[in-house]
Amino acid sequence: MTHWNLDRYRGAILDETGRLRALLAGADVTARVPTCPAWNLGQLVRHVGGAHRWVETVVRTRATREVPHDLVDDVFGHDDRDPAVLGDWLADGARQLAEAFADAGEDVRVWTAMPDQPVTFWGRHALFETVVHRADAAWTVGAAYALDPAIARHGIDAWMGFGLLPEVYQGGDGEGQLLGEGHSLCLTPSDHPGPGWFVGLGPQGPHWEHGSGPAAVTVRGPLADLLLLLYGRPVRDRLEIRGERPLLDLWLRRTGFWLN
Repeated sequence: MTHWNLDRYRGAILDETGRLRALLAGADVTARVPTCPAWNLGQLVRHVGGAHRWVETVVRTRATREVPHDLVDDVFGHDDRDPAVLGDWLADGARQLAEAFADAGEDVRVWTAMPDQPVTFWGRHALFETVVHRADAAWTVGAAYALDPAIARHGIDAWMGFGLLPEVYQGGDGEGQLLGEGHSLCLTPSDHPGPGWFVGLGPQGPHWEHGSGPAAVTVRGPLADLLLLLYGRPVRDRLEIRGERPLLDLWLRRTGFWLN
């Protein structure tokens, strides 16, 4: 996976937050979010801003153990009516987070949700919380969604790394075998140059590499939609999927264990 430093994450988080904030202009913050139906638009933004503030707390305090994530989960009970006020609150949280990253530097060690990760783990987490929920907000207000190809590629690379974790393959959940003879996937972007992702799921264990080749299931489509597919968003009608769809579904569920 291409390495991103904290400065790059800081800039991307601020940019993505600005784009999310722009979607609030004139919006009805009580509108239900179709891709997160438990929330309205205001609650979605509260979740993103809460995630920024939670990560900021972890980094600023140099936490060495898990920090309660009430800020992330407490999206109800806010009397949000003015989208401009909510947008200011969102932007302020992103600014505080960017400042915490700048003060911390690359070498600081803090608690991470996945053990023994560098502080950049939190840069990636905060970025993709913002990226994916910006898509949710765009669906809610009927706006177009575009994403920097470098961000989309980085997000897919990161997902491939999660797919190598033992949690993906341990235990029997009655859903079938993810690893097996001839099991493989290939994701190919249709709108940007550059390699796709080939995932081997043979009996000897999982691996992935940049590239393409014959696979049990192939997925081709816009780069941003490939990323959103991984995060469970309803983009399949914009993708060309060929081969063993049940294998794709099982891989998506297993590699997305950490979202739950």
